[in-house]
Amino acid sequence: MSKSCQICGRGTSTANNVSHSNVKTKRTQKINLQSKKIAGARVKVCTSCLKTKAK
Repeated sequence: MSKSCQICGRGTSTANNVSHSNVKTKRTQKINLQSKKIAGARVKVCTSCLKTKAK
C-alpha cells in the first residue's frame, strides 16, 4: 500500500519526538491520504491536492 500522493508525489517525512528532558527520537509524519474517484479511476490523493482541485 502506497503512502504517497499519486498527483503531487508527496510522501511521509521524518521528524523528532522531543521529550521533557529534551531527548530526541525519530518518528514519521504520515500525510492525510484520501481514496477518491477521479476520471473513473480510484486514486490516493492528499487533502491539499483535493483542496486545490476543488478551486
